[in-house]
Amino acid sequence: MIRDCNGGHITDPVEKANILNRDERAIPVINPAHVYEPFTIQIRVIRKRLARIGRNKSVGPDNIPGDILKMGGEGMVPYLARLFDIPINNGTIPGDWKKALVFPIYKGGDRTVVQNYRPVSLNSVLCKQMEHVITGYMRQVWENCDWIYEGQHGFRPGYSCESEIITVCQDVSDALDEVTRLDAIIIDFSKAFDRVPHDRLLKKISHSGVDPRVIVWIREFLIGRSQRVRVGGKLSDEVRVTSGVPQGSVLGPLGVQWYTAVMGISGIQQ
Repeated sequence: MIRDCNGGHITDPVEKANILNRDERAIPVINPAHVYEPFTIQIRVIRKRLARIGRNKSVGPDNIPGDILKMGGEGMVPYLARLFDIPINNGTIPGDWKKALVFPIYKGGDRTVVQNYRPVSLNSVLCKQMEHVITGYMRQVWENCDWIYEGQHGFRPGYSCESEIITVCQDVSDALDEVTRLDAIIIDFSKAFDRVPHDRLLKKISHSGVDPRVIVWIREFLIGRSQRVRVGGKLSDEVRVTSGVPQGSVLGPLGVQWYTAVMGISGIQQ
């Protein structure tokens, strides 16, 4: 008999095997902040997300196409709201939402070098809609609490590489006009998406005023993931993913943004 993360006793052999397979030691349980903004599933948000699903969206590991969701129209909205509400309150997510099909995208350089390919994950369409809902909620909480550094241009709505360049050019111009010294530090994170530290990421989020249920959901989203790489129509063996955030996901860029915050340099553009 073993215990789960909540202290409950597990006696069923299958459940025990699943618990042991999660490798929960890699991501400790995080104590959330005492004051937080409650998370709710809003119908208007679901309706908005449903309208934005592309009909030609590639099918994820769960084999549920976005076209089917759009065909349901308004009648699909309450079912999606209920579907998203269940994992938030139960602290679990469907197994297919943790799987990904990875497509290697050539970045440049020698094509025979594996490091010159960027992995992009094809995930469940349903899971990505849930990610959109959670991402919108978290951004709102952080904006209200002033947790996002004003100089952060990466992965923020309304900000981009162009806005970062304009800011830098303005700083340089001001320094020239005032005849003052201006220093710049440029850091390039190698494989940032693949190296986001789960434990520190969750710890940082848990102290930012986010609903504890959302923190548990993100924790479940990160642990126990697996992926297969597709090349030339053929699939690799399935392997477990023990670090990083999936590229191609909605929460992935948000995780990288907070990775820079965890490292104490949140104002640097990726």
